Amino acid sequence: MSDIATASDLPTVATPKPRLSALVVARDEEARIASCLERLRFADEIVVLPDRTTDRTGEIARGLGARVIDGGWASEPERRNAGIDACDGDWVLEVDADEWATPALAAEIREALATAQDGYFIVPMANHVGERLIRHGWGAYNGVAAKPILFRRGMKRWGRGRVHPALTLKGARQRLTEPVLHFVYRDVGDMINRLNRYTDLAALDLIDSGEVLRLRTALRRMASRAWKSYVARRGYREGADGVALALYSALYPMLIYLKAAQRRAGAQRSAKEG
Repeated sequence: MSDIATASDLPTVATPKPRLSALVVARDEEARIASCLERLRFADEIVVLPDRTTDRTGEIARGLGARVIDGGWASEPERRNAGIDACDGDWVLEVDADEWATPALAAEIREALATAQDGYFIVPMANHVGERLIRHGWGAYNGVAAKPILFRRGMKRWGRGRVHPALTLKGARQRLTEPVLHFVYRDVGDMINRLNRYTDLAALDLIDSGEVLRLRTALRRMASRAWKSYVARRGYREGADGVALALYSALYPMLIYLKAAQRRAGAQRSAKEG
């Protein structure tokens, strides 16, 4: 009998399952954080960053077993990169408190990670206004169709910018089919409040960049984005919600122009008076 072992005689070594971290960066989200975290229990760890939170977000997260890292970060990219750095997993699923993972998505993630290449996954987003799923009319500035929220650690970094910061992505681009449930706005009032906040920050980004947005450019973008939302992206199929999204899309560039112009004029007056 031969003393040489064949491949079938050798012990089988199981490939270790990739470790998954779920990351939630939140600010004053005590009303929604529990619903979000309960749907992330399929992850090996949950990390929550309550950024400058004044409510019970951190307390609720701790009670649900999350690892909570309290702090205050000056910008959106800083706090998100800090959250990524705090994760111990091989892969990171980065969601917001208004985003829910479904059981079907959890199963797809676990299956995909078993054979995934180093890189990131584009994950579809099922965007809602209130409890209603809105399929049409969204734009990149208020509700994207898909995002790179699942990634190998080291494959994603946030860049500069107060609103919609740039992303640096590395490795293989892969895609999932099951969506995250994204509750973008509670209602139209919430939509208007967010429009006001985001355009405040976007106006500051515009000033910092040194770019001067002209009125005719803002008017052209106002018209083109309304048309894109309501017609090209078929927002008309969503009734009143489609109208609201088209108005949001139209007002976004115009409010940035007006707020940046107002701030620049105020700075010039202060300089003259000083």
